[in-house]
Amino acid sequence: MKIYNKLVRDKIPQIIEENGKKSCCHIAEEEEYLEVLKDKINEEVEEFYETPSVEEMADILEVLGALTDYHGFNKDEIEKVRLEKNKKRGAFKNRIILEKVEEL
Repeated sequence: MKIYNKLVRDKIPQIIEENGKKSCCHIAEEEEYLEVLKDKINEEVEEFYETPSVEEMADILEVLGALTDYHGFNKDEIEKVRLEKNKKRGAFKNRIILEKVEEL
């Protein structure tokens, strides 16, 4: 028996059963759901650091989508704010590293 105690995609219990195994799961309440989403985003980012790939990036985006839905954010509004910040402050394309700021 292997213990996971982590958020998984909706079809994982079905997939486990189709592979001849038995899973034990529960549905997270609101407070627990937010905590496991936070854990999941960290897990997915760590996996991306270890093995950068399209699949790992897709997992990150999936969790970001769940966090967006959880908080009731509008995806179009997020994109609008992202573009506004990009216009005002730029993106990260120029790879600028701020080393220090001195008072004049």
